[in-house]
Amino acid sequence: MEYSFAGLPLHVLLVHALIVLTPLVALGLVLIAAWPAARRVLWIPMLVAAALLLPLGLVTIEAGKWLEQRVPPAPLIQEHTTQGEDIVPWLYGIVGLAVVVAAWAVVELVAARRDAGAAAGRPGGAVRIVVGAVLTLAALGVGAGTTWTLVQIGEAGSRAVWEGSFSDEPLER
Repeated sequence: MEYSFAGLPLHVLLVHALIVLTPLVALGLVLIAAWPAARRVLWIPMLVAAALLLPLGLVTIEAGKWLEQRVPPAPLIQEHTTQGEDIVPWLYGIVGLAVVVAAWAVVELVAARRDAGAAAGRPGGAVRIVVGAVLTLAALGVGAGTTWTLVQIGEAGSRAVWEGSFSDEPLER
């Protein structure tokens, strides 16, 4: 498959989308895990966003492998390539957590509709607090791990591209 667009390696374009969207989805999961009102409204968009993030990450990795075969070999590129796949388990974690949060949102919605808003039919206050706290902690953990991994991969990629290729002082023009 050809991984270029408008004369640029597709990896360069996709990686920017992944860098922006991954922490946003992770932050969104924290929001809907911690805030029931947000969960009622945003669980479907967050589930869709998380589900789209995984193939975006996988295509970005494949585009990176394609690009690696088209640049001179270098230790920094090898380091970046080796780290690149470290994001995959975290992306699965985001999807899994989004599914769990969505399932909890459905449980809450079904209980609320069944009892037409009567408090007796909803999950108990203590249960809601405990589940919300557990989901929030899980979202914070997955979000932090994903973001840290993404930063490490990005740092290695930036070094591979830029280290030794610019001057500390402005060049004469």
